[in-house]
Amino acid sequence: MEDLNQSSTGSLSRLRDIVARLRAPEGCPWDREQTHASLRSALVEECYEVIEAIDRGDDANLREELGDLLLNVLMQTQIAEERAAFTFDEVAEEVSEKLVRRHPHVFGDSQAKDTEAVLRQWEEIKKSEKPERSSGALGVVSTSVPALLRAQTVQKKAARVNFDWPDVGPVFEKMQEELAEVLEAIQSGDKSAIEAEVGDILFTAVNLARKLRVDAESTLNAATNRFIRRFEAVDRELGDRQMADTPLEDLDKIWNRIKHL
Repeated sequence: MEDLNQSSTGSLSRLRDIVARLRAPEGCPWDREQTHASLRSALVEECYEVIEAIDRGDDANLREELGDLLLNVLMQTQIAEERAAFTFDEVAEEVSEKLVRRHPHVFGDSQAKDTEAVLRQWEEIKKSEKPERSSGALGVVSTSVPALLRAQTVQKKAARVNFDWPDVGPVFEKMQEELAEVLEAIQSGDKSAIEAEVGDILFTAVNLARKLRVDAESTLNAATNRFIRRFEAVDRELGDRQMADTPLEDLDKIWNRIKHL
């Protein structure tokens, strides 16, 4: 049996050999049962765990989580290779060619002096590569990504073709307009109108974050973490008292004290 511990074998080659062994007839029953679809949820989970490690600035955990993410990629390519669809080498070659093709300012004679120019050039090249997938200026925006991130992506794409406010001022005005429309919808009692108007507020909030050069996804996540820390601090301060039995005025006083610590 081949020795998979040989140091002369490159790290990536060794990992590919281990995955192939796990998927082989004499390999692991669980690994052999996996499909592209069955690994989908794990892929999403691993991506979020990588993000969490980045947010914490935890290099050791980031290294581990990136390894788990790489393992999922290799499992996916191994399954594809077994059914003669494509190989890992073909995946690597395709993305290498794509990077060279979409960076002509690095690997060719094109000029792109700043990030905005690079992004506009990237989108133009992407559209020329797959014109059948281009649906106007926005192109294709995945429906599988989180809603906040999707809104941010759509707005950035619209801004690249100058469909954007010149500064943050009009965004504040739009937010006030949307808040007024929510109140109108509430007064009407129309649930579908309320949902639509609340959605418009969220979309406008993402626009506000973008204009202020703040990432909406990570900013909301940080705000949620702050709420959790403060909520748990209030709960600890109550001691034996039950939060549900404590008057809201008392809870609010504790909350405000903790908030300013």
